[in-house]
Amino acid sequence: QVHLVESGGGSVQAGGSLRLSCAASTFTYRRYCMGWFRQAPGKEREGVATIDVDSDGSTSYLDSVKGRFTVSRDNAKNTLYLQMNSTKPEDSAMYYCAAELFPVGYCSPTRIFGHWGQGTQVAVSS
Repeated sequence: QVHLVESGGGSVQAGGSLRLSCAASTFTYRRYCMGWFRQAPGKEREGVATIDVDSDGSTSYLDSVKGRFTVSRDNAKNTLYLQMNSTKPEDSAMYYCAAELFPVGYCSPTRIFGHWGQGTQVAVSS
């Protein structure tokens, strides 16, 4: 079982930055595909970014966040990050961290993840 705890959410003005963190409690963290998802009120959850377990840490992003958000992982600290720059009001949502064991190369925001955190709220004001 993987226990995930997000932190770093808050309020920011449009154009500002936030860094989300997700601490994972598992001895095999480096084997997990990790992802960030978000859900705004009245909208479906969407995959924001994922990072794979290969040595390159292959990443995938939602088109609307490419060039603004960066996902990274620190396997020594069992921690996942999401650096959010040039934020927009439409980035406002509850952000969730997720983990799953996939074969290398299958890590993607479109996959179904089985382990989820409780979420951290992000509010971007215009």
